[in-house]
Amino acid sequence: MLGTNSTIIKGQPMNKSELIDAIASESGLSKADATRALNATTDAITGALSKEDTVQLTGFGSFVVRARAARSGRNPQTGATIQIKASKVAAFKAGKALKDTVNK
Repeated sequence: MLGTNSTIIKGQPMNKSELIDAIASESGLSKADATRALNATTDAITGALSKEDTVQLTGFGSFVVRARAARSGRNPQTGATIQIKASKVAAFKAGKALKDTVNK
C-alpha cells in the first residue's frame, strides 16, 4: 500500500521510476536498493513464466501463462483476413485481498 508520501495522481498510470520511489519510501530502502529489489522481482517472475511456472503471491494475485488459440483476424489497413498463430501470453489474476482493496 502506498503511504501519504506518495506523489501518485489518481487516475494516472504509475511508471517504473514512481514505483521505485514508492518502494523506497515505504520500505526505508535507498532508491538504488529499491531499484535492485524491483529488478530482481521482475526478473524472477519473468524467469518463472518463461518456464511456464505460475507465480502466486497470496492475497495479491497470480502471474500465469495462458495459451491463446490460433484464430482469424483482419489487417486494419487492407481489411484482408489473416491467420494469427497460436501463442502463449503472460496474464495476471488478482487475488481476493487485492480485489477487495480496489473495490472499497
